[in-house]
Parts: sequence; structure tokens; C-alpha cells
Amino acid sequence: MLSHKRSLNILRKTNALIDGHFVLSSGLHSSQYIQCAKLLSFPHLAKKICETLAGKIKKKFKKIDLILSPAMGGIIIGYEIGRLLKKETIFCERVNGKFKLRRGFKIKKNSRVLIVEDVITTGKSSLECAKLITKSKAKILGYASIIDRSNNKTLLIKKKIVSHIKLNVPTFKKKNLPKNLELLPISSPGSRFIK
Repeated sequence: MLSHKRSLNILRKTNALIDGHFVLSSGLHSSQYIQCAKLLSFPHLAKKICETLAGKIKKKFKKIDLILSPAMGGIIIGYEIGRLLKKETIFCERVNGKFKLRRGFKIKKNSRVLIVEDVITTGKSSLECAKLITKSKAKILGYASIIDRSNNKTLLIKKKIVSHIKLNVPTFKKKNLPKNLELLPISSPGSRFIK
């Protein structure tokens, strides 16, 4: 099991955790950005983090039938957690701005589904996944992510999130930016607005 400090070192070493002024896919502003794709581009390092997360998931959820991840960010982490837990894993993707199941993926009625993400800030993507589970008349077990950077003000999810690491990085609405962020140029590195 990786320590918090060692995990942060891996995130910084792979440039998965960077400092600056960022507009997140939620629309909120932040002084730090987590791009798990950078971590996942180093499988030998990501493996350790995924193994720790899989262990936590195993302790929390005894019976999982299916893992569902949102594209793009959740696909690789969902796959790896599914591989480690030996569970079927599918993903949903945006079609005209809304998550849909494609590629022949189905969620069976009454199945127990875990939503796995790379990063959770507000939980918006996870809740969009949850709608697909509900529509399929299946059960939402809960939510898991490599990084939980949510806080009580921004989190839309009401269930506990199982995460490898919890980061307390403040987020701000555009009208409430602190001076130090206002002075930095803005980056919008997320995938939600990619056409």
C-alpha cells in the first residue's frame, strides 16, 4: 500500500499533478490540476496506485457485477481496476454532450455496478454515469477514483467515495477568484469540451 507522500511524489514525477491556474471540466477554477492520463502513461508507476485502490474497493464492496467508467479519463483506470478485481468493465461516452452506452455495452437489470473514475471534483460525470445505471434498473454500489479532490461545497455525490488519495485543493467560481489566481494565465486542460 502506497503512502500519501509517496503517491504525491509519483503524481508530481509523472506530471499528473501540476500547479498553475486551471479551469476544470466542472467550470471551477483551481491552482492545481490533476491529469491522470500522465500518470497512466507510466504503467509501472500507475500499477502501484491501481493496486492500492483495488484493495480499498475490495474491502468496501463485497459483490460487484460490473464496473462502469466515463470516457475519456476513466477508461484506463476502469480497465485496470476491472483486471485487478476480475470484473467485467465497460465505459460510456459522450454523444451530443450526454453519456451513452455504445459499442454493444449493456448494463443488466439488477446488476451491482461500481462507477470508477480517474478524478472526482464535483461528481458530475459520475452522476451522469449513475443515470445510465438507474435507467437500466441496476443498482449503484458506489463511486471510486484514483483521486478525490471534492469538498463539501462542490460535491454533488451523496455516497462515500473510495479513493486512492484525497487531495484538498480549493476550487473557486470565476467571480470569487483569489488575487494570486487572477494574475496567472488560464489553462483548460480537461477533456469535457474537446469536440
